[in-house]
Amino acid sequence: MSATAKTPLLEYEEVDQGKPRGCWSRFLDVKEAKSQVLFSVPMIITNVSYYSITLISVMFAGHLGKVELAGATLANSWATVTGLALMTGLSGALETLCGQGYGAKLYRMLGIYLQASIITSFIISIFISIVWFFSAHILILLQQEPEVAEMSATYIKWLIPGLFAYAFLQNTLRFLQTQSVILPLVICSVGPLILHVGITYTLVYWIGLGIRGAALSAAISLWISFIMLALYVNYSEKFKYTWEGPSTECFRYILPYMKLAIPSAVMVCLEYWAFEILVLLAGLMPHSENSTSLIAMCVNTEAVTFMITYGFSAAVSTRVSNELGAGNADGAKNAVAVTLKLSVLLALTVIVSLLFGHDLWASAFSDSPDIKREFANMTPFLAISILFDSAQGVLSGVSRGCGWQHLAAWTNFGAFYIVGMPIAVLLAFKFAFYAKGLWIGLICGLSTQACILLVITLRTKWSALQLSVTDEKHATLLV
Repeated sequence: MSATAKTPLLEYEEVDQGKPRGCWSRFLDVKEAKSQVLFSVPMIITNVSYYSITLISVMFAGHLGKVELAGATLANSWATVTGLALMTGLSGALETLCGQGYGAKLYRMLGIYLQASIITSFIISIFISIVWFFSAHILILLQQEPEVAEMSATYIKWLIPGLFAYAFLQNTLRFLQTQSVILPLVICSVGPLILHVGITYTLVYWIGLGIRGAALSAAISLWISFIMLALYVNYSEKFKYTWEGPSTECFRYILPYMKLAIPSAVMVCLEYWAFEILVLLAGLMPHSENSTSLIAMCVNTEAVTFMITYGFSAAVSTRVSNELGAGNADGAKNAVAVTLKLSVLLALTVIVSLLFGHDLWASAFSDSPDIKREFANMTPFLAISILFDSAQGVLSGVSRGCGWQHLAAWTNFGAFYIVGMPIAVLLAFKFAFYAKGLWIGLICGLSTQACILLVITLRTKWSALQLSVTDEKHATLLV
């Protein structure tokens, strides 16, 4: 028997059809739900840890002065929009290819796809690093204050090595995720996060690099995390079938890989950019200081809740791609139904917590009574957006698992830039709803996005998505 025909590293058990089902079991497949929760929690911890590494660097920079805080905040936002979100999106193609390859027992192909993805990310990171190097001129052209733009450029130049580490990390993370190997992700993200605090303090204060040290520490911590994961993959017996070492064969798959990676990156970036545009539009309003702070608080709240949703998004992507690769369309359908129910329950829990605790949450951002009052007025709208965002997050995971990145990219473009943003501008400026108008426009975009993705999912003939596999030696997945 060949290596690619071995038993998978982890198999999900079939639902026991013989046992009587209780009321709760009629609503939710408990066994599938338990599997997804156990998968999602480590993914949430991992995602929050990587997010916290860059956030802690910004916090350290903020204690150096107001200009440093403004520069580091702007640099972090600029880095996310132009680079980090792009790398996250590019790696999404691995959720399709590695996930379906694992389900189809084409284990050797997982390592080939990983190498093709790393090469692609490396090439694109070179171009992004050039943009980052000249970011001062670009930010000044975007009407940012020259002093803040220069400080931001200093920060982002020292963050450039971290871009490559982040790109490689995202690829390796997807490689492990699609094989349901998730505990090492927690260890290799939480460990560097703990070290990051000491590294940042040392570089910023003891060595005296200031804002440059804050950025460099993030790059170092990301590289530590990647090296830990790379060593684990290279030497662990778990991957003896899925990682056989470097191979020149991967170059054959770079162009096919990019056919999925580019739509996946566009899909992610279009949504990231929509939220950033809201913050920029808030700066054009009367009393822009308050409106910008308010919209930024709402965007950050949405981002925090989406980190939780991301765990379920990763779970459904992995389950769907594995089941489709194995030719089990019913298993994929069941996984989607369970994850959607879990996401709605999760969103309702967050919404109830926010409705009753919005003052306490707002206090974490500002001590201003006016900001707290305005945030309380925004809370019902924020609750609606969280509900739709949770649903679309899961449905986007289904898209990645099925290889529908191109459909999701067009959906995001239409939802946010044809529906959401025009409505936001119209309500905010023409009808003078200001911050509420912006957020209502976002709700329209999120609801349109969720509804279109839901229609695509419901009207899918899942049996038609079962994969055809050619000669095993040169097998490729037909997505």
